[in-house]
Amino acid sequence: MHFNFDWSTGQVLWTLTFAALLVLLVVLLGRDRTRRFKWFTISIVLVTLRLLASRMLFGRLAPLTASEIFITLADLATIVSLLVVAELAWRAFGGAQRRTWIIGTLAVLAVGAGVLAVWGPWPAWKTLTADSQLAVLRLMQMAAQKGSMLSDVLTVELGLLVVVFGRRFKAGWRSHTQRIVIGLSTAAMAQLAVQGVWELIALKAVPHSQAEYERILGLREKLFNANEVAYVAVLVWWIVCLWIDEPKAAVAGVPVYVAADATVAEIPASVDAEGAAAETDAASESAERENAR
Repeated sequence: MHFNFDWSTGQVLWTLTFAALLVLLVVLLGRDRTRRFKWFTISIVLVTLRLLASRMLFGRLAPLTASEIFITLADLATIVSLLVVAELAWRAFGGAQRRTWIIGTLAVLAVGAGVLAVWGPWPAWKTLTADSQLAVLRLMQMAAQKGSMLSDVLTVELGLLVVVFGRRFKAGWRSHTQRIVIGLSTAAMAQLAVQGVWELIALKAVPHSQAEYERILGLREKLFNANEVAYVAVLVWWIVCLWIDEPKAAVAGVPVYVAADATVAEIPASVDAEGAAAETDAASESAERENAR
């Protein structure tokens, strides 16, 4: 028996990505991770919505209407991705001093702004200020592209900081915060690498025939498929890591659960009762000594 599945690589990757996103949402909701990672959960919902919209609406709407919908969703996703970076940074380094926070934030933003300034072309000022619907869409598209790149650069920087300094604060080894940041950094690095490689190819490649042009387009599709494979791997990583609870720590010799955002561990009732009994005995002995005097 021979099975014939007439699916392209893009369709297979779309199906795997959509299924992985749905499973991740089930894990986030079922394991009560949304309470700690609200913006991360919202970002996953938005990615799922954009993926579904691309499949259901592409080619079925007027080009201008479709552009308005997809560019608006892209701008919204960019804003949410920046909020995710801020949320994870606070979860990881919330215990740092204010001075350290300010210096670190300014340094990270400076690097991100530098990369954003030198990477990729910027449109002319007349294009940005033109009074037309197409000009507004171009401005929104540029904001989505540049904002997405800034978010990727900031995510990579945050990943490096968490790996190096996370254990000193609230993003220790095998914590959910650290694992989410590692996954985001991996996806961001893959995205930046694919974008950089494609820009180099587009600048240097000069097709002289239809066959060469199709070969370049095929290479572009392979690059984007590789990026999708990396993202599916990151989704699987998040599903496994967020399903498993964080490690336990020992307080007063009794193992208790310590949340990544907790600053003080809760002392077990038995230990607290023993301490209270010891204090009562000490007070009784002191009173007896005073009466004896």
